[in-house]
Amino acid sequence: MYDQKGSSHPLGKVILRMEAGGALLPDGSDNLMEVVGVLKSYGVVLDAYWRNLLYIADRQFLVFFPFFKYFNGKVSLPKLLDHWAHQRINYEFSEYCMKAMLWHGAAKLDAYLDSPAFAERAERAIRAKIKFNPAAGLLHRIFPDFLPEWARQSCYYSVLGQFWRVMSPMFLILSDRYDRGEIRSIPDVVAHIKDGLVEAANLPLTYAVDIRGEHYELIPAEAGLHFLMDAAVPYVEAVFFRSFPFMGTVSYNAQAGQISENQADFNYGALYADPLPIGGSGIPPTLLMQDMKQHLPKYLREYYLGSLRGEEDMRVQICVSFQKSMFCVTTAAMLGLAPYPIDTDGPDQQRANRAYLENWMDRLMHSRLPAFN
Repeated sequence: MYDQKGSSHPLGKVILRMEAGGALLPDGSDNLMEVVGVLKSYGVVLDAYWRNLLYIADRQFLVFFPFFKYFNGKVSLPKLLDHWAHQRINYEFSEYCMKAMLWHGAAKLDAYLDSPAFAERAERAIRAKIKFNPAAGLLHRIFPDFLPEWARQSCYYSVLGQFWRVMSPMFLILSDRYDRGEIRSIPDVVAHIKDGLVEAANLPLTYAVDIRGEHYELIPAEAGLHFLMDAAVPYVEAVFFRSFPFMGTVSYNAQAGQISENQADFNYGALYADPLPIGGSGIPPTLLMQDMKQHLPKYLREYYLGSLRGEEDMRVQICVSFQKSMFCVTTAAMLGLAPYPIDTDGPDQQRANRAYLENWMDRLMHSRLPAFN
């Protein structure tokens, strides 16, 4: 471990803990139980989310009025009644995350989507899709950038779906290992997630649509996009760190100066969000917490019910546990992207890792991390 006196950072204790093999989140039986339990529920919800995102990308491509996009192609009166009664998964939240990624961007993916190669592929798919739709053809001629932008958004639907398709079983397997007694600490959780990210790092990201029996590739393998750097890292940046303010909680009046003019300075992501508004109208994470509430393992539900307010603020409690779990995921990403192994013995490498961790802590100073420590 590097010299304890080497960091005067306000979060220096967290840095030292990470250098000693720990995580952003302190170890402890309650933290472990909360993190694993909420990730079990999250894994179930993500399984539904990724399937719907890929359905929208693959089967709802350039569908102008996708009234039944949340039905995954299985429309029936009972499902429609359940949908209207909100007895369903809130797929709107998955789209909220997709739009955060689309808005903040992913460097290599955006570079490809801005390229002539994508423009050519998108144009072929668009022309095939609107071939027998004169109104859409006229729209495309008058506004030539509109449908290509729609195709670009479909690519983000697919990329996020492919990312969550890996993360969902990773969290469910974590829960199974916890139940078997194999996961005994927060560092064990981080190691499990880190190993999963490394194993999936080079999985290719591809995307194609079938239109009247013809196959149209929008993101081919030769685009060179891969799971870790082109999906996982942009997702952490866009959803964990940046995101955007919740309507009704922060002024959108530019003259008030409450929102930075610099998009890179946004810090409204999952690691920063105040859990107290969860459950309020118009707060997107409320949808996720409601979904996870329906799939909590028994031990975590009983833990929440034993709190002061019990059922009344369960969504808030889930949000707190969820934030704790996302700090574990962030720890795994930080360790995986560190310039050198965190347990290196080389002084120069230790100094490089220390500077790397301090840069991360600068970004996390105003997150929920100090409260959890």
